[in-house]
Amino acid sequence: MHIQHNISLKPFNSFGIAVKANRFVILNNLDLLPEVFHENKTETLVLGGGSNILFTKDYNGLVIKNEISGIELLREDAENIYIKAGAGVVWHQFVLYCIQNNYAGVENLALIPGCVGASPIQNIGAYGVEIQQVLHEVEAYHKFDRAFVRLNNRDCAFGYRDSVFKRKYKNQLCITSVTYQLKKKPAFNISYGAIEKELEQMNVPELSIAAVAQAVINIRSSKLPDPAKIGNAGSFFKNPEVDHEQFEKLKTSFPNIVGFDLPGNKTKLAAGWLIEQCGWKGFRRGDAGCHKNQALVLVNFGNAGGDEILQLSNEIITSVQQKFEVQLEREVNII
Repeated sequence: MHIQHNISLKPFNSFGIAVKANRFVILNNLDLLPEVFHENKTETLVLGGGSNILFTKDYNGLVIKNEISGIELLREDAENIYIKAGAGVVWHQFVLYCIQNNYAGVENLALIPGCVGASPIQNIGAYGVEIQQVLHEVEAYHKFDRAFVRLNNRDCAFGYRDSVFKRKYKNQLCITSVTYQLKKKPAFNISYGAIEKELEQMNVPELSIAAVAQAVINIRSSKLPDPAKIGNAGSFFKNPEVDHEQFEKLKTSFPNIVGFDLPGNKTKLAAGWLIEQCGWKGFRRGDAGCHKNQALVLVNFGNAGGDEILQLSNEIITSVQQKFEVQLEREVNII
């Protein structure tokens, strides 16, 4: 195990924030886990793709860069394929692997940044699909029990961009692999967002998971900035949920408000629309700003500090609360 000292984390977070880690190690071997956690008594942070994190200061503990790789077909039955992927596998590469092998279920999640290990933590989702619909099992190392554990779908206690990993097991587990239950016969989900319209523009002769994935890639590429070109972590805020009565009240004042019905007398609001109505879309102060095409995405135009982006997010939250009496919640983890 090679511990590095005073390492810049700028290449390891999609916001491109220039902070440093006191100590840094690359984890690519499961056998190293006990040594990594128990020979180092300081605070630890497990980092995957760094695509859902905002650093506001240097990290004084040990940053563990999870690069556990490998994709393995575990078993199959008449309808399902069970695929195990290392936590360090790039998520989009995993999606492409599934599409190439005609394993259905994750095509709507194409081009989401980050690694496999983050998928259950965030219960990542897009265009009508969430990880909880395809996740079979998570394998992880419990830092304090000094043992490997397995959690099934129910154990993960999934919620909207939420899971047991962000609550009960926060800072306790290092995810090592995730097993997904995918389908041999696809059940296409193209009614959400602009997928159907994009497929029409693509002139797809026959619907396939590859076509759906390409439509999602096209849409995401047109709306969201590439982190390799401009620092960002995708959607910075969750779409807030309100009860139906509150939504109807909001509609009387804001007839064009965007909402989607949910079970339990709830309505999901489009956070991007709320933020745009408060005048933030395209806003820039120094190198911190709000993307010109999608108000839900906060960006680092070059050399913004994490504290500047955090301050901007606070101002956005306040303005939305004052205008709509709706509380925004950050999706990005603040360090």
